[in-house]
This record gives sequence, C-alpha cells and structure tokens, in this order.
Amino acid sequence: MQAGPGISEPIAARGCAFGDFDNDGDLDMVINPVNDYPQLVRCDSQTANNWIKVKTIGTKSNRSGIGARIKCVTRVPGEAKPHPQIDEVRSGGGYFSQNDLRVHFGLGKAEKIESLEIRWPSGQVDTVKDVKPNQVIYVKESVGVIQTMAPKTSKDNAPT
Repeated sequence: MQAGPGISEPIAARGCAFGDFDNDGDLDMVINPVNDYPQLVRCDSQTANNWIKVKTIGTKSNRSGIGARIKCVTRVPGEAKPHPQIDEVRSGGGYFSQNDLRVHFGLGKAEKIESLEIRWPSGQVDTVKDVKPNQVIYVKESVGVIQTMAPKTSKDNAPT
C-alpha cells in the first residue's frame, strides 16, 4: 500500500509500457487507463547495483536496430566465471503500448562490462570492450559507441 494508487487501486486499463523514463538506471512503467490520463509509476529504489542501457542505431539495418541481439558479459568481483546476458531490441510490447527501445541490463555488483556484442539484423557484428556501468551508450552499426549519457542524480531531479 506504500507504493500508492498507481499500484494499489484497481482501474480499467488497456496497456502498459516499461522503460527507464527518468534515466536513473531502474525500470519504470506507464499504464494507459481507459478514458483517463496515462499514469507513470516510477521505481525510485536505491539498490547500489550497477546497470547499462544500450541504444542501437542501425545504418545497414533498420534505423532503430530492431532485431539486434546484444550479449553483455560481466564478471562479479571475486568470481572467476563470467556472467553473460542476452537480450534483443524489440518493438511493440503490448496493446496501445511501446516499451523503451533501449536494452537494459542489470549488472549487480559488476564494476565494468567486459564486452558488448551486437549482432545486427544485417549480419554485421560489432563488439565494444571495457565499458563503464551506470550509463546509456549509443552504438551505431559498423561504427561503435558514438555517445554516452551519464545517469541523472537526485540533485538533477530536485525542484528549482
């Protein structure tokens, strides 16, 4: 009940989209109620875990990189075995909904991304190594990282 009415009160809704709307590294959601304004449900937990988000920009493939498969390999301090994760850039997500096209990886206590391998729909494979966590990186097909964006801090979100 502490989460508020966005979670606790039943409503008639026709869609839900997930993404990091406030660029702080955790996933938020927007609910699309029937005959009402959208409701943003923000996750503001502070876990001290690391993360990375990857925005793909296709050149030979489609502009959004939809269909690109990304493999993220990290290693938690003190563990010898690497931790691979795989996700894809997907469009859609639900009825009247579009999830964030940026791919989000939770990294736990890993202090860096050893490698990001992007397999584009065109067949092109790009690899980026030794990426710092807790940022959004923009990867352009056949080029590599073209931009990074640091997360917002609580100071950035403070009223002015």
